[in-house]
Amino acid sequence: MKICVLGLGYIGLPTALLLAAHGADVVGVDVKQSVVDCLSLGNLPFSEPGLEDLYSKARCRFCVRSEPEAADVFLIAVPTPLDPATRVSNLAYARSAADMIVPHLRRGNLVILESTVPPGTSERVIIPRLEKSGVSIGDFLYAHCPERAIPGHTLPEMTGNSRIIGGYDRSSTDRATAVYQTFVRGQIYQTDARTAEFVKLMENTCRDVNIALANEFAQLAEECGINVWEAITLANKHPRVSILSPGPGVGGHCIAIDPWFLAENSTRCRMVSTARDINDSMPNYVLRIARSLLAGIQNPAISILGVAYKGNIGDTRESPAFKFAQLAENEGYAIRCHDPYAVEFAHPLMDIPEATTGSDCIVILTDHDLFRELDPAMLQVRTKLVIDARNILDHEKWTNQGFAVRVLGDGSPMPQIVPGDIAVPGGLYPVDTPQSIVSSSPPPISLLSQNGREGFL
Repeated sequence: MKICVLGLGYIGLPTALLLAAHGADVVGVDVKQSVVDCLSLGNLPFSEPGLEDLYSKARCRFCVRSEPEAADVFLIAVPTPLDPATRVSNLAYARSAADMIVPHLRRGNLVILESTVPPGTSERVIIPRLEKSGVSIGDFLYAHCPERAIPGHTLPEMTGNSRIIGGYDRSSTDRATAVYQTFVRGQIYQTDARTAEFVKLMENTCRDVNIALANEFAQLAEECGINVWEAITLANKHPRVSILSPGPGVGGHCIAIDPWFLAENSTRCRMVSTARDINDSMPNYVLRIARSLLAGIQNPAISILGVAYKGNIGDTRESPAFKFAQLAENEGYAIRCHDPYAVEFAHPLMDIPEATTGSDCIVILTDHDLFRELDPAMLQVRTKLVIDARNILDHEKWTNQGFAVRVLGDGSPMPQIVPGDIAVPGGLYPVDTPQSIVSSSPPPISLLSQNGREGFL
């Protein structure tokens, strides 16, 4: 069986290599010449655990091209970005991929769409474009199989997770199922194409709404004067309650985007839209905390630790750090960014000493494990302030080094720190204007998992 995979990004390349490693002859296609050149030289365009070993196993059955060629199966795995101005999906890449298949489409071929799209896209957009080949649907087969994977665990999730396959008809569904059964160990569930499109959006919208609820709880907790992390831990003792962790916002290629695909053709997505607005506003909320702590400090500098959208990966797509950094710069703050995993960001990335030396406020935006091990004694900051927007630091260790620690969602009473308790190097501030800092030093809480549920991990 020969399979042509269009789009060699975070989903397309691992999928192509898995298919090749399990016996298919695979042609990978990407319009970016840099990706084609990179793979042709035996290198990978991005890092993902296990991908290098998989590439070594699959190379004998995998080749890369700039254009599709005749195949038995065509699999589309291209991005579906969101237009930020209109909050409407941009289907240009999916349309282009379909057009590229048209000259090669033959009777009996199967076309699979993995890209996440609004409901109805297959029948209204993709299939009509494919029929320009002169081959009618029914003579060629078609199915939608939305990806289910997360960066950092892509390969285990692609092989172990259950999959939804929605075909145009029974023959299409069964043929696509046979393709995925070559490498998927999880259960495969069959449905129609439009339902499969809808299910993928439901999954990510559900997570977005649940995160928004946690973020609203965090803000309410601060108003009520309690620690939301302790409250979540206790609430999750209920057998039917599973509240997620609050944070500085939602990023990534799915959760921050997909809910709008549901809302773009509807007037009834009030909860979906509200959840998106809450999560999109969290960088503003974190900046408000920083503004209150930095009041009165001359020419303040903020150190952003973590620009990836989630911990232990370098993926910065839709990261809340973008908005936070831009808002902070617009407020007049000097911004310095550090991330041990990210390679590119809108602002220069520095090492820890460069990013924190002379800083007035450290803001933890990503829950990298490496940040948990940071030694505050080694940081040459100007003012000892830290905002832990992920609740990952050893707060006692930081406060013992004189830092005032502010945790997102902790509204418990905050003891006052005498101005002299926070060491400020001489000459940075006038002698007659000492910096008065309010410190939040909550007692440590034993959280056994990120959502507070014992035994969840």
